[in-house]
Amino acid sequence: MTETTTTNGTGTGTVTTDWPTAELHVHLEGTMEAELVVELARRNGIALPTDDPDVLRESYAFADLQEFLDRLYANLRVLRTEQDFHDLASAYLRRAHRANVRRAEMFLDPQTHLGNGIPFEAVIGGLASALDEARRELGMSVALIPCLLRERGADAAMDMLDVILPFREHYVALGMVSTEVGFPPPLFADVYARAAAEGLHLVAHAGEEGPPEYVRDAVDVLHVERVDHGNRSMEDPELVRRLAELRMPLTVCPLSNVALGTAPRELSRHPLPAMMAAGLVVTVNSDDPAYFGGYIDDNYRAIASALPLDAAALATLARNSFTASFAEPHEKEGWIAEVDAVLAGAADAAR
Repeated sequence: MTETTTTNGTGTGTVTTDWPTAELHVHLEGTMEAELVVELARRNGIALPTDDPDVLRESYAFADLQEFLDRLYANLRVLRTEQDFHDLASAYLRRAHRANVRRAEMFLDPQTHLGNGIPFEAVIGGLASALDEARRELGMSVALIPCLLRERGADAAMDMLDVILPFREHYVALGMVSTEVGFPPPLFADVYARAAAEGLHLVAHAGEEGPPEYVRDAVDVLHVERVDHGNRSMEDPELVRRLAELRMPLTVCPLSNVALGTAPRELSRHPLPAMMAAGLVVTVNSDDPAYFGGYIDDNYRAIASALPLDAAALATLARNSFTASFAEPHEKEGWIAEVDAVLAGAADAAR
């Protein structure tokens, strides 16, 4: 059992970080480590500013979300073939498996790759083969969530649906990502209504950069089943009460928030404990781990060390991840039983 030493307000001690978990907020494109960027650039004859992964990684210091997105989209030019997309997803899934991820629901950005001239057949073919491999070889439960890029507008989002719907068997939900401010959820109401009519689950980024109103509109106008991020909900007590009453899951990404400054730059000041105390259904996720300092197990270790969260609180986060997933009920029950067993083991070790 892996343990992390904590001096975070609950007293000096150790807290287990070996939690079985679901990851519900991870961008496959944001899992491409610098080594893979360089490898694929060489494979596909694409020039990079540097072919040294360490030098490339050193450039990953971002003043804000847009600065990160600019670097991300530049790197994504190296993804050209079905094999590239397979290798991208396979690398993440093997790393996630080592992090005790039982269920992974992964975002992808079709519009980015279509804009780079890659047929969606190649994108989904490579990803689907990697997911099948993870199910077969790692015993993981996995699913994809194509996401629209909000800054490209509603018409482009509807066009994206036209492209991806023939491949409906390969994904479970529709999401919305990228530049938040200036692109409120109501702009995409028709797109989300169409996705719902097709039987897709619905999620959306809201309240990372955007105001609490964006969270409210994601819930009331888009009818999402999960809010991705949602941190800024805490600025509106009435919204917080409503989200708690609805048991609306929020997929929070602590290390990402710190890296982008969408929460205080000191992890010890992150609002996660206050969100839990307010009754919000919070989950922990890695967002874009190749850029933000760690995968989901790194996030669990970091919050266990920096925040006043005991083993019971960490177990609650792990349970929330499973209840908020789009997996089958019997799968959720089994994973939650695993969480309870880890918590019981932690209690025994503490005695």
